Amino acid sequence: MRVLPSLVWITKNPNNIQMKGCSILQLIFQVTLRSILSFFSLLIFVRLMGKQQVAQLTFFDYVTGITIGSIAANLSVQTNDFWMATLTGMLIWTILSILIGYLTVKNVWVNKVVDGEATIVIQNGKILENNLRRVKIPIDELLSELRSQGVFHIEDVEFALIEPSGKFSIQKVSQKQALTPHDLGISTQYDGLPTDLVVDGIVLKDALKSLHLTQSWLFHQLSRENIKEIKEISLAQLDTQGNLYVDLKTDDAYFVIPTK
Repeated sequence: MRVLPSLVWITKNPNNIQMKGCSILQLIFQVTLRSILSFFSLLIFVRLMGKQQVAQLTFFDYVTGITIGSIAANLSVQTNDFWMATLTGMLIWTILSILIGYLTVKNVWVNKVVDGEATIVIQNGKILENNLRRVKIPIDELLSELRSQGVFHIEDVEFALIEPSGKFSIQKVSQKQALTPHDLGISTQYDGLPTDLVVDGIVLKDALKSLHLTQSWLFHQLSRENIKEIKEISLAQLDTQGNLYVDLKTDDAYFVIPTK
């Protein structure tokens, strides 16, 4: 990593620090401005790239993100570089990443070239050693990943795949899969997502309104458990069955209040 020229000059000439005081202030001011520019430019570019960088992180996405971050770091501290050229480079990398991301969605061939394909490493209880060597995964790591997903016997695995993101997908043989209500012919009720009504002591009025409820209704339900202060609540959620879960800010206190 290159050292800033002004700092090198000061290090070699300690007796002239006062003479270069003005230059130091100018350098600090320049780095500050460039850092602000770099920070907000990176923020804008990352937002333009979307959530794919984190939500579906492939090896290519990882390398691209690291490269753009490195360019942003250079823009921040490399004061002897022309800032517009560095910013242009970061912009081009961002545009190319967005373009490649668009093409991988629209074109299967491009998707295979850029992101790769899932690789089968276990099939019908048999480890496919050649595929393991191709993706450079040792057997110890494979066994560790199986154990982390609750599989301790290879013969229990019908298929195990390594996704382009590096994650393992495992399907057990049918005899080892957990029974579901559908398998037993049991009907179940709809179980949707709970709705947050209070977060960190703040009532979410829009959430109450979306459920056609009022704050008076909420206070009444809370009073049934002698909860008088909203600020005491860490989280309050209402599920689709009408149960109000209330977690207080104290470590050992929570309630489930049936509202129907």
